[in-house]
Amino acid sequence: MKLALVSTLTITAVLTGCSIPTAPTAVSSLDGIFTEPVGRSTATSIPNGHTVSLGIVYSRNTQANRAYLQDYQANAGTGFGQSLLVQPIHDAYVATSRPDLAVDWVKASLQRQFGSVTVYPDMQSLNAAKPDVIAIVDSRSQLMTSRSSDIKADVSADFYDKHFNYIGTAQGHDAKTLSPLWADYKRSEEIVADINEQQNVQVRALQKFDQSLSNLLTRPTDKVSMIDNATGMKLY
Repeated sequence: MKLALVSTLTITAVLTGCSIPTAPTAVSSLDGIFTEPVGRSTATSIPNGHTVSLGIVYSRNTQANRAYLQDYQANAGTGFGQSLLVQPIHDAYVATSRPDLAVDWVKASLQRQFGSVTVYPDMQSLNAAKPDVIAIVDSRSQLMTSRSSDIKADVSADFYDKHFNYIGTAQGHDAKTLSPLWADYKRSEEIVADINEQQNVQVRALQKFDQSLSNLLTRPTDKVSMIDNATGMKLY
């Protein structure tokens, strides 16, 4: 099969007239969740198992990230991706920007550890339901643009007891910096391989989250401190 070369000049002209979504600015995972400072739970471990109910609320980052990935996919279908010379490039952009990859993965992971897992639209609904344990799920992605080939993904779940006191955090992170996507020497299949790294980075972050979750649920949490990833500020 003949490998098509992508013209940098053509691609540059195409991208100049298109708006490629950029990742939204991250905020604290607790922004808009709690109206008052929360304390530290006296629990030395996170209750889990088939008799324990877990209530989930998605952070503002998670909601903004989902909208960002939806916009990224939509542009790949009608904007910068569709205008490219090679169909596999467009298809790779679409396949590697799944809006629900992180939330579906995290929910499935939590369902394996708790008796019931329910997602609530806000803290008021969750408070009314009174689950045994609470988790604030935070996810953020940064995908490729015409100006940057830096990729990263962060996912975390902050756990609280039924009185909204903090217990511990499970988290996963992965990142990769690639050579410029539209370098003159790159063939279309090499560009597709680079784009596919977007999903690989997201999956590795989620796999690290799973390992962190397993560790958190099987060891004491007395030495776990909560760090705001966006600012580096210790909250406790």
